Amino acid sequence: MNVDFKGYGENVATFIAKNTVKEGDLVKISDNFTVAPCAANDEISGVCVGVSDGYAAVQLSGYVEVESNKKIALGCTSVAAASATQATSSTTARKYNVIYSTDSKVGFIL
Repeated sequence: MNVDFKGYGENVATFIAKNTVKEGDLVKISDNFTVAPCAANDEISGVCVGVSDGYAAVQLSGYVEVESNKKIALGCTSVAAASATQATSSTTARKYNVIYSTDSKVGFIL
């Protein structure tokens, strides 16, 4: 039996994209209706799943798998951005249900 959480509770909304946002980026709300790439220690608002003509489709809920800079503890764990493309564990960030973790990838429910 294969286990797959892709598609679970996905919710995607369209935002104005700062010109540096790329598909796959961890993003934060940066201005009214606007997202920008996360920087180190930023709270994660969502994951960009597409960019077109100055707009970003951002997944705001559901299961996501992103790069990580280390193995992150499973369960209800504080996760923040290490950069626009990597997540990391944190002592102060929002908690997510981490259900998959290796030294270079993490899967959690937004």
